[in-house]
Amino acid sequence: MFSFLDKERTVAGPQFNRWLVPPAALAIHLCIGMAYGFSVFWLPLSKAISVSQGAAEALKCGPDVSFLQEFFVTQCDWKISTLGWMYTMFFVILGSSAALWGGWLERAGPRKAGVVAAFCWGGGMLISAFGISTHQFWIMVLGSGVIGGVGLGLGYISPVSTLIKWFPDRRGMATGMAIMGFGGGAMIGSPLAAFLMKSFATPHDIGVTQTFIVMGIIYFIYMMVGALSYRLPASDWRPSGWQPAIVVGQTPLKTTQSVHVSKVWGIPQFWLVWTVLLMNVSAGIGVIGMASPMLQEIFGGSLIGVNQKFSELDKSQLSQIAAIAAGFAALISLFNIAGRFFWASLSDKLGRKNTYTLFFILGGILYFSVPSSASAGQLALFTAAFCIILSMYGGGFATVPAYLADLFGTQMVGAIHGRLLTAWATAGILGPVVVNYMRDYQLSLGIPREQVYNQTMYILVGMLLVGLICNLMIKPVKAHWFMTDEELALEKQLAHEKTLQTLTAEPKPNTEKSSSLSLWLAWTFVGGPLAWGVYKTFLSATKLF
Repeated sequence: MFSFLDKERTVAGPQFNRWLVPPAALAIHLCIGMAYGFSVFWLPLSKAISVSQGAAEALKCGPDVSFLQEFFVTQCDWKISTLGWMYTMFFVILGSSAALWGGWLERAGPRKAGVVAAFCWGGGMLISAFGISTHQFWIMVLGSGVIGGVGLGLGYISPVSTLIKWFPDRRGMATGMAIMGFGGGAMIGSPLAAFLMKSFATPHDIGVTQTFIVMGIIYFIYMMVGALSYRLPASDWRPSGWQPAIVVGQTPLKTTQSVHVSKVWGIPQFWLVWTVLLMNVSAGIGVIGMASPMLQEIFGGSLIGVNQKFSELDKSQLSQIAAIAAGFAALISLFNIAGRFFWASLSDKLGRKNTYTLFFILGGILYFSVPSSASAGQLALFTAAFCIILSMYGGGFATVPAYLADLFGTQMVGAIHGRLLTAWATAGILGPVVVNYMRDYQLSLGIPREQVYNQTMYILVGMLLVGLICNLMIKPVKAHWFMTDEELALEKQLAHEKTLQTLTAEPKPNTEKSSSLSLWLAWTFVGGPLAWGVYKTFLSATKLF
């Protein structure tokens, strides 16, 4: 009944256009990327009980209600700090599920993994809607946090090895296109969620339950279309006119062999790349989470032409600078997205190691410059520094799958990438903890708000220095780690891989062709929402100026 999901049924014929695969990956990544935008729900959810009961004041859970009790209470509003743990849970579960089921994905194929991801992500939002309607936080955590987190992990890594195999000549660009979609998910989902909540809201209903239902259905449909559109190349397929470079000796950081995923935990290069990703992501993810308050506290009234510090502003002035800070957050999100495609594509020319070296050196210089530009009141320099920093944060995500393929081969790169994402799960805790707790510690010492981030910037420089050292230590993987010809042949057999010769020898040969119309429709399907998201984000970013 479900044989159409089998990996061998997704192998494309020689006439298939490989440019149809990136839209399939984007359709999934644009949906699961809404994980970045879930904070749009926190403020309405923190008022759910108050609004439903028509209370004049917020019915917050008091100090007598512990963190664990908030998972089950129904008579008081959740704290925003409690809701914010969902954000951390997303990326912890993403990394864990990608590591656990990455090997299964390689053998089951991207179509089956994409379908499972669609059910988990879309279904998780529907379960969360029930939890919101009954005001049971544990149900929301189970729905979007746990089940949705599994969908995040499988959906995130589902296109990686597929795109690398379709674009062996442009590995960085191919993965950059898909992972750009993950960064763009919130850019589309946040304004859509805000519009839906406003449409469904009533004097006694915040409209979040209905919004989760609508978005869950939309995401499920989009992800199913993307999953069912996946195609795999035959194992001996090559782009027309392209031949793999001949590797002589062990000097280039680009192998033509493959490592089995079961061995990567013991390979030093894997842990070096793991630390490289951890340091790059930790430095960026902490800043993303604090971008809006950081700008407001550092520049205060100067953002609206008033010579006053943040603590001296009145309510209306605070509202004005909050709108400007939202524009700052929108601007750096655009650079985060653009950087995923730009830097990953550039890595095809520079090489992955050189690209990461540039990330760490340039990033370190920019972080080090931030306290100076902030104290001098140079808003333009401050903004430019963080735009470039966040472009490299996104570029690090998009470049690392190609880095893994260069080091460990393409046969099981999706599974290896899944295990590497445990670094992201770790960074999801480390980065925000460093930035948030250092801020609180500096405030407790009586340091002015406009200076509390200075020490944090220097700590982030140190983290990038660690990443730089690890990156410079990466060398080609030793020969004994690679699969033998017999082991590789067995793995291909287990993964149900086919060659062009077997495709044409079958009773019903695969002669699937791709028309220009289907290519146009596929890119419009994902390009339309992405363009709308860029437009809405650009409008928000203009408030900064």
